[in-house]
Amino acid sequence: MTQTAAPRRPTVLITAAKLAPEAVALLEEAGLAPVYTAAYPERDALVAAVREHRPVALLHRQGLIDGAVLDAAAPHLRVVARHGAGVDGIDVPAAEARGITVARAAGANSRAVAEHSMALLLALLKDLPAVSAGMREGLWEKATRVTRDAEGLALGIVGYGAIGSKVARFAGAFGVRVMAYDPYLPGDGLPGPGERVADLPSLLARSEALSLHCPLSDETRGMIGAAQFASLPKGALLVNAARGGIVDEAALLEAIEAGRIAAAGIDVFATEPLPADSPLRRHPRVLASPHLAASSVRGGVAMATGAAECIVAVLAGRLPALPGAIVVPGGLRAAVEGTHAAA
Repeated sequence: MTQTAAPRRPTVLITAAKLAPEAVALLEEAGLAPVYTAAYPERDALVAAVREHRPVALLHRQGLIDGAVLDAAAPHLRVVARHGAGVDGIDVPAAEARGITVARAAGANSRAVAEHSMALLLALLKDLPAVSAGMREGLWEKATRVTRDAEGLALGIVGYGAIGSKVARFAGAFGVRVMAYDPYLPGDGLPGPGERVADLPSLLARSEALSLHCPLSDETRGMIGAAQFASLPKGALLVNAARGGIVDEAALLEAIEAGRIAAAGIDVFATEPLPADSPLRRHPRVLASPHLAASSVRGGVAMATGAAECIVAVLAGRLPALPGAIVVPGGLRAAVEGTHAAA
């Protein structure tokens, strides 16, 4: 008797070398077959992978999903789901033109990123990188080094969405005076702690520390540059756990060297991985981390399972399969929390 081969399971291509087991289980339980690329795949590698595996869905973690990748995946590809909240690594207009749904796990990593932002801010205030380096070199700076207090600090937050609002709450617990600029919030006030400021220049002029929590878009690319650094009070601090392209990195280094900016805590960069020869890696007044703010155990699982749930729901017809739509799981509340951000 001839055995009939089992039908091939539809493929989900994960643009990274790994995915949380909980998300893998969700995909497999839905009858989907997860496959992986290498970490940070280049375009040619992605094109080759989608041609080989013919995925019905891309679960996007690393690399760039552009028109060439989408064309290589045609006609099988139906949805691209982002492992996180930002979709700047996905060419959404190209997806819309090809009838492909874009989805994201909005808010899934908000607590982890907010905690990391606060950790960077506190470390800068207490000068921990330099203090730790001095200890390793045999110094004992008890009588010579003075640090700054969090209580009473004027913190400007750009973007008061799921992450920015949590940073405001965490900072408030330390006695920080919180201000926020976000033109996309409805009404006049803030839905959480802090004072709402009408425009970015007004926020900058009052911010002894600035924390960025807005998406990368045509409006926000290069939004914080030489003019903005000059507008901050002398000796201000910068924290960026949003997207690297929001900040002009050359202008930042110049502002630090000129003493306009005392120090910066940065988790995201215009080019990732950050080149080995980048001065941001070793500058004594830059505290850098490799885009891992969201990479807590809980945050990683939430992003992975959120993206997997989006894929399963779109393929099953439980989420709108609209060309290029930014589909947000979790209903209206998640949509509102995930989409409010400054530009």
